[in-house]
Amino acid sequence: MADISTTCNRSWLMQSLASLTKGHVAPQSSIYLSAGKMDALFLFIELFPVLCFLILYYYHLQSKKTSSLEPTEWPVVGQLPGLVANIHHFHDWATGVLTGAGYNFEARGGRTGLRYFITCDPSNVRHIFTSNFANYPKGDEFAVIFDVLGDGIFNADGESWRRQRVKAQMLMTGPQFRAFSARCSLDKVENSLVPFLAHAADEGGPCDLHDVFLRLMFDLTCNLIFGVDPGCLAIGLPVVPFARAMDDALETLFLRHITPMACWKLMNRLEVGQEKKMAAARRTIDSFVAATIEKRRARKLKEGISNSADLLSSFICQEDTSDRDDVFLRDTTVNLLLAGRDTTGAALSWFFYLLSKNPSVEQKLLDELAPIASKKVVDGAAGPSGVVTFDASELGSLVYLHAALCECLRLYPSVPFEHKAVVADDVLPSGQEMKAGDKILVFNYSMGRMEGVWGKDCMEFRPERWVTHEGKLRYEPSYKFISFNAGPRTCLGKEMAFVQMKTAAAAVLWNFAVEVVPGHVVEPKLSIILHMKNGLAVRVRRRNPCHC
Repeated sequence: MADISTTCNRSWLMQSLASLTKGHVAPQSSIYLSAGKMDALFLFIELFPVLCFLILYYYHLQSKKTSSLEPTEWPVVGQLPGLVANIHHFHDWATGVLTGAGYNFEARGGRTGLRYFITCDPSNVRHIFTSNFANYPKGDEFAVIFDVLGDGIFNADGESWRRQRVKAQMLMTGPQFRAFSARCSLDKVENSLVPFLAHAADEGGPCDLHDVFLRLMFDLTCNLIFGVDPGCLAIGLPVVPFARAMDDALETLFLRHITPMACWKLMNRLEVGQEKKMAAARRTIDSFVAATIEKRRARKLKEGISNSADLLSSFICQEDTSDRDDVFLRDTTVNLLLAGRDTTGAALSWFFYLLSKNPSVEQKLLDELAPIASKKVVDGAAGPSGVVTFDASELGSLVYLHAALCECLRLYPSVPFEHKAVVADDVLPSGQEMKAGDKILVFNYSMGRMEGVWGKDCMEFRPERWVTHEGKLRYEPSYKFISFNAGPRTCLGKEMAFVQMKTAAAAVLWNFAVEVVPGHVVEPKLSIILHMKNGLAVRVRRRNPCHC
């Protein structure tokens, strides 16, 4: 009966409305002809309060934001929709959010469990990485997300981390390994990088310089760690399954930071979506490393490797023959490969991208290299076709080259963000109260783009900011320039990385002019390492050997 009554009332209302609009009582046929319009109007009247509520509620949510760039926090899903909507330009979007929020921002995913305190405040970084270091380890969740790294030094905390760091520091900072690293860097540049770019220049077509630098660093890092050169930078660029697997793993690790853990763990168990690529990548990585370790062990038994300078040989030589730890060797070498190949290769790519946009900086670098190159030509130390390469001892005193590389890393840090956990309740210098179990993301990428940290010209590529009036390198504290981490976890390979970057950059700069292909879009890739999404398409031409 209620339904019949409602229908009659609605019919009467529609008849009345139709009559009023025409100024008289409408015929029965006219009433039925306008029934569709009346239904729509009646529906609008019924929904109008709901629409008003939704609009008012939306404005209420907006009023809670500290800046217009901050993502809206919705019920249940929190700020996750805004994060997903901006994933295609995540690093720059996060920088805008942090700028509007005053360097600090709490990202909340509602009931999804996704929650981070995000900061690029130097005072907070100093507190987290140095002053109260013990209270801010990587944390158990970091190790879960980065499971592909096993129990290696990047995942380790506490006593395990200290033990691994002491061992790695003893091997990597010794004079023998440093000399080996410098020698390998020059050899790889002379015999692989320069010939490859000369071939590309003669061919005249575009090449992906980002891929070239990653291949260079993969070969070089394998040489330093395993004592073998895979030959990735050979003419023709052979397919390297291990390198592809590393790229897939890094992309998945980034996406795990913005996906609820229960969700990506289920995907991992089922091997679906992005986690399917991770599963395949891990099998490839484990297979490559296991095979290489086995070859080195066999070589040790056959020839003895006590005089070998590569890190794997050093680790194997220190082993007790009755206690072979393949898991430790696997985790250690994978961690070192990630650190060596991806970070330096990415930095060199961004460096030449910035030079292509700043020809005046490129000319200053050429002017700085000219005296050394001229002397080598006069002394007959130049190679075929006037090619000149530079060793570490010749490049160590070049202030502007070092400054330009630091400036590149300020704008494009190879590791765009760092992950930390909170052990005990604490208050950060910014005033944020941290609770035990909270998670922190320190955005290195954003810090380099903050006016309050680097000045109004923070978005400019200006190496001069690193040079004093006396022409010496300007010191910047690591909590402000955090490209090599800060505090007790400062990167052990920092000096080695600068040697590698300088050796490669100087050789390419002096011998070749690099021009980015017009229209090529350069932007960061979704990865925990700041790779280039579309690579770096360039054309290479030989410089005049007499340009010095």
